[in-house]
Amino acid sequence: MSRPPLPPFTKETAAQKARMAEDAWNSRDPVRVSLAYTEDSRWRNRSEVFEGRPAIVAFLTRKWAREYEYRLIKDLWAFDGNRIAVRFQYEWHDDTGSGIAPTATSNGSSTKLA
Repeated sequence: MSRPPLPPFTKETAAQKARMAEDAWNSRDPVRVSLAYTEDSRWRNRSEVFEGRPAIVAFLTRKWAREYEYRLIKDLWAFDGNRIAVRFQYEWHDDTGSGIAPTATSNGSSTKLA
Protein backbone atom coordinates (compact mmCIF):
# COMPACT_ATOMS: atom_id res chain seq x y z
CA MET A 1 0.00 0.00 0.00
CA SER A 2 1.49 3.33 -1.05
CA ARG A 3 0.88 6.50 0.89
CA PRO A 4 1.03 9.95 -0.68
CA PRO A 5 3.07 11.92 -1.31
CA LEU A 6 4.58 9.61 -3.90
CA PRO A 7 7.75 9.99 -5.97
CA PRO A 8 9.10 11.80 -7.78
CA PHE A 9 9.56 14.13 -4.83
CA THR A 10 9.79 17.90 -4.70
CA LYS A 11 11.42 19.61 -1.73
CA GLU A 12 7.97 20.14 -0.22
CA THR A 13 6.68 16.59 -0.76
CA ALA A 14 9.97 15.05 0.45
CA ALA A 15 9.73 17.11 3.65
CA GLN A 16 6.08 16.10 4.02
CA LYS A 17 6.97 12.39 3.64
CA ALA A 18 9.72 12.75 6.28
CA ARG A 19 7.28 14.47 8.67
CA MET A 20 4.68 11.74 8.13
CA ALA A 21 7.31 9.11 8.96
CA GLU A 22 8.28 11.07 12.08
CA ASP A 23 4.64 11.14 13.19
CA ALA A 24 4.26 7.40 12.61
CA TRP A 25 7.43 6.57 14.58
CA ASN A 26 6.36 8.83 17.44
CA SER A 27 3.06 6.93 17.69
CA ARG A 28 5.18 3.94 18.81
CA ASP A 29 2.74 1.70 16.91
CA PRO A 30 4.87 -0.97 15.16
CA VAL A 31 2.15 -1.87 12.65
CA ARG A 32 1.59 1.78 11.68
CA VAL A 33 5.33 2.30 11.21
CA SER A 34 5.69 -0.88 9.13
CA LEU A 35 3.01 0.31 6.70
CA ALA A 36 5.25 3.22 5.70
CA TYR A 37 7.65 0.73 4.11
CA THR A 38 7.28 -1.78 1.28
CA GLU A 39 6.42 -5.38 2.12
CA ASP A 40 9.96 -6.47 1.15
CA SER A 41 11.81 -3.60 2.83
CA ARG A 42 15.26 -4.55 4.19
CA TRP A 43 16.48 -3.04 7.45
CA ARG A 44 19.76 -3.03 9.31
CA ASN A 45 20.04 -2.10 12.96
CA ARG A 46 23.61 -2.40 14.16
CA SER A 47 24.40 -6.12 13.66
CA GLU A 48 20.81 -7.18 13.03
CA VAL A 49 19.52 -7.43 9.44
CA PHE A 50 15.95 -8.34 8.62
CA GLU A 51 13.41 -8.09 5.82
CA GLY A 52 9.66 -7.60 5.49
CA ARG A 53 6.89 -5.95 7.46
CA PRO A 54 6.40 -8.80 9.98
CA ALA A 55 10.09 -8.56 10.87
CA ILE A 56 9.80 -4.77 11.18
CA VAL A 57 6.84 -5.13 13.56
CA ALA A 58 8.72 -7.73 15.64
CA PHE A 59 11.83 -5.54 15.80
CA LEU A 60 9.93 -2.39 16.81
CA THR A 61 7.88 -4.29 19.39
CA ARG A 62 11.12 -5.51 21.05
CA LYS A 63 12.72 -2.09 20.72
CA TRP A 64 9.90 -0.14 22.33
CA ALA A 65 9.40 -2.70 25.10
CA ARG A 66 12.71 -1.47 26.57
CA GLU A 67 12.92 2.11 25.25
CA TYR A 68 10.53 4.23 27.29
CA GLU A 69 9.16 7.59 26.10
CA TYR A 70 10.79 7.14 22.68
CA ARG A 71 10.80 10.40 20.69
CA LEU A 72 12.11 10.86 17.14
CA ILE A 73 12.90 13.97 15.09
CA LYS A 74 13.50 13.60 11.34
CA ASP A 75 14.91 16.37 9.15
CA LEU A 76 15.07 16.22 5.37
CA TRP A 77 18.70 16.13 4.34
CA ALA A 78 18.45 15.53 0.58
CA PHE A 79 16.14 14.11 -2.07
CA ASP A 80 16.38 13.04 -5.68
CA GLY A 81 13.58 11.51 -7.70
CA ASN A 82 12.26 8.63 -5.63
CA ARG A 83 14.85 8.78 -2.83
CA ILE A 84 14.84 10.74 0.39
CA ALA A 85 17.76 11.08 2.82
CA VAL A 86 16.97 12.16 6.36
CA ARG A 87 18.95 13.05 9.43
CA PHE A 88 17.31 11.75 12.52
CA GLN A 89 17.77 12.03 16.23
CA TYR A 90 15.89 10.13 18.88
CA GLU A 91 15.84 9.88 22.60
CA TRP A 92 14.49 7.48 25.15
CA HIS A 93 15.24 6.18 28.61
CA ASP A 94 15.47 2.72 30.09
CA ASP A 95 13.80 1.33 33.19
CA THR A 96 16.52 2.87 35.39
CA GLY A 97 15.84 6.34 33.99
CA SER A 98 19.11 6.53 32.06
CA GLY A 99 18.63 8.57 28.90
CA ILE A 100 19.95 7.92 25.42
CA ALA A 101 20.05 10.41 22.51
CA PRO A 102 21.82 9.05 19.39
CA THR A 103 21.93 10.82 16.02
CA ALA A 104 22.13 9.10 12.64
CA THR A 105 21.54 9.55 8.94
CA SER A 106 19.55 7.42 6.54
CA ASN A 107 19.93 7.75 2.80
CA GLY A 108 17.06 5.49 1.86
CA SER A 109 19.34 2.99 0.13
CA SER A 110 18.21 -0.07 2.08
CA THR A 111 14.71 0.90 3.14
CA LYS A 112 11.97 1.35 0.62
CA LEU A 113 9.26 3.87 1.39
CA ALA A 114 5.75 2.90 0.40
